[in-house]
Amino acid sequence: MDDVLSEFGVSKDRLTPECNLALYRDGENTVLFDVGSGPDFMPSAGTIVDSLDALGLAPEDITHVVFTHAHPDHIWGLLDEFDDPLFYDATYMMGRQEWDYWWNPETVSTIGEARAAFAVGAKRRMEAIEDSVVLFDDGSEILPGIAAVSSPGHTPGHMGFEIRNGSNAALVVGDAIGNHHVAFQRPSWESGSDQDAALAVKTRQMLFDRLTSEDLTLIGFHLPDGGMGKVEPYRDGYRFIGI
Repeated sequence: MDDVLSEFGVSKDRLTPECNLALYRDGENTVLFDVGSGPDFMPSAGTIVDSLDALGLAPEDITHVVFTHAHPDHIWGLLDEFDDPLFYDATYMMGRQEWDYWWNPETVSTIGEARAAFAVGAKRRMEAIEDSVVLFDDGSEILPGIAAVSSPGHTPGHMGFEIRNGSNAALVVGDAIGNHHVAFQRPSWESGSDQDAALAVKTRQMLFDRLTSEDLTLIGFHLPDGGMGKVEPYRDGYRFIGI
């Protein structure tokens, strides 16, 4: 691993990746993929309102919030300072398997001590949208031009999304491809950040196969340069080319 990290100038002691939210607008819908962590998870995060403002948008302009999964840096930003949904006019959407996993009362006691707070925090936020959330399954066209792509391993029900407009297509991968160095150059290596590391390896390879064979644009949550780029075969793995 040392040779990969040194090639990318990544410290072995501390990793501070980008956290990129994807925003899609088709003239009718304004779709936000994940909501970030809010101010309660990391002191350097929780700037989503400012980021939207920079685009001339406010929370009420978001028509749909679509979750890849329910880890803190993807869902804890759901609530405002009054514990109400920040995007109060939006329709919330999550994969059925992911919802069921975090909603299950046994998850907090089986996920492991290090992640128990993840389960508590996810359930609290999901309760706020329980009566209005739309659940979907793999392959569903959840909105015009947006299809769900099952990508489990990082979490049991992790979802990616293919966004297609004519011949142009992109793949939102969330944390299924979690960094631009080891995950790309050693895609068969298991990662401790994944809840089912072996399954995550299979998912990662499936995504790389699609990204390269179909020449899809990649949108990754923890990738550099805003998270958008292309994937190219490189040595025994792949490399990320930002665009």
